[in-house]
Amino acid sequence: MKQIAESLTAYLGKDEAQLKSQVLKSSGNVTVYADSVHALGKAAVLMCRDDEKKYLLIVAAGEKDIPAGFEGEKIALNAGCIALKCELSEANAAALRKYFPWTAPKSLRNVRTTVGCGDRLGLATVGHVRAAKKVQISPVLAQQSIRELTMTKRTFRNVVDDACFLVFAEDYRDGYGADGDHLKTIKDIDTALAAGMPMITLDLSDVMNAAAGDWEAAQIAEAFGKLPADLQALVASEYAGKKFVLGDDVAVELDELTAKRCAVMYTAALDFAFQVYEHLKAARGDEFDLEISIDETSSPTLPSHHLFIVRELRRRGVEFSSLAPRFIGEFQKAIDYIGDLDEFDRQFKVHALIAQNYGNYKISVHSGSDKFAVYPTVGRETRHYLHLKTAGTSWLEAVTVISRKDPQLYRDMHQCALDNVADMLKLYHITADFNKIPALDTLSDAELPALMTMPEARQLLHINYGPILTGNLRERFFKAMHKFEADYDAQIEAHFDKHLTLLGVPAK
Repeated sequence: MKQIAESLTAYLGKDEAQLKSQVLKSSGNVTVYADSVHALGKAAVLMCRDDEKKYLLIVAAGEKDIPAGFEGEKIALNAGCIALKCELSEANAAALRKYFPWTAPKSLRNVRTTVGCGDRLGLATVGHVRAAKKVQISPVLAQQSIRELTMTKRTFRNVVDDACFLVFAEDYRDGYGADGDHLKTIKDIDTALAAGMPMITLDLSDVMNAAAGDWEAAQIAEAFGKLPADLQALVASEYAGKKFVLGDDVAVELDELTAKRCAVMYTAALDFAFQVYEHLKAARGDEFDLEISIDETSSPTLPSHHLFIVRELRRRGVEFSSLAPRFIGEFQKAIDYIGDLDEFDRQFKVHALIAQNYGNYKISVHSGSDKFAVYPTVGRETRHYLHLKTAGTSWLEAVTVISRKDPQLYRDMHQCALDNVADMLKLYHITADFNKIPALDTLSDAELPALMTMPEARQLLHINYGPILTGNLRERFFKAMHKFEADYDAQIEAHFDKHLTLLGVPAK
């Protein structure tokens, strides 16, 4: 490492291109991330890795030239120069964002196509960025829900910092987002905001009256009669019996019962969405992205309900970047779409037209990982004005790498998943028949990677990331992922290339 630092001392304070060309790319077991070499006054800042970890390396002409805020081990160099070996810590991430603002997440509210890259490991950003660089999208590199944080022993700050360091390593300056995913309370929203997350996905499932979707007309009439008189009058005048034309051959009609049902189901949720919007505006001005999520329900979002929700959000003055309906069919974790593709195409077109007629917000597709069958429709009908949210697929690509490179570790992870699956099924809705998965002792090491193309095995490993990452396999797993980092980067890049190609996203 010292030799790498000393290869830069003669070029400090000079052109960054010289630093990049003259740096010693490796020495012993230390390797430099080639795109990470950056000039900063009379110092150079870069990222390295050895056999155990990644770290920042700062090389300065003298101690006074070390940029303030960075913390690390000081190492004396030739000609009075000095190096600082910095852990990938919260303090050093903050310093990195201070001097290189493009390493901080930002609002993507004006970006046409965004992709949530849920990285449960803090390791996938390099592959995500390399895929994103090829096409006209902006990635949301830091995206996690409270449940994911609990299962991975991370915080929102960890999630943002991990993305920040790898954005720096890749010299990615096009901008990226950070999403506090499926948040339900202002307390959790504030935690995400404090960590620098400009995107909030507001999950309205707890404040919606979803049960009213199945109520009889008499129950709806009784509940509707308890709503404020001015709201009842508005529903009667603006929705009941009205037809909303969306295109030459597409219209949405609301009869009186549907209009009243929507008011009963969504009024409290829409009022809460307004409260959250006002809270976000006070905290961040216009620098935030609010996504409205109504997808966490057991039944699909009817176009009439989607239209009611959007019009009522607009009437309240709520500015939102994207909205996630619950689409027809099954968007189960880790596998392709389950359902009638023709019917999906028909209904999705209507959802897309509602978005285009009422503010051209992004349609958000949740549980979007690996839904390859519907991507062409999603891309075409939204005209790429969309947000695709993925989460577990990047974790599964890590499992795929382990299955190829460390068969014994994969076997232990697979067994851990089997041991914990009953508990995980309480948290995730999937319909896989795990009895179809071959017994591990019947498979050779060479046959293990094929399991990661089998829907049942993919879902087994997908929902059990928590027990694997928080149990006694955690240390072995992360050591293996560090060792096979280049394989994982390539695996993620190729996998996201497939997602983006099928969506039809234009090349840069």
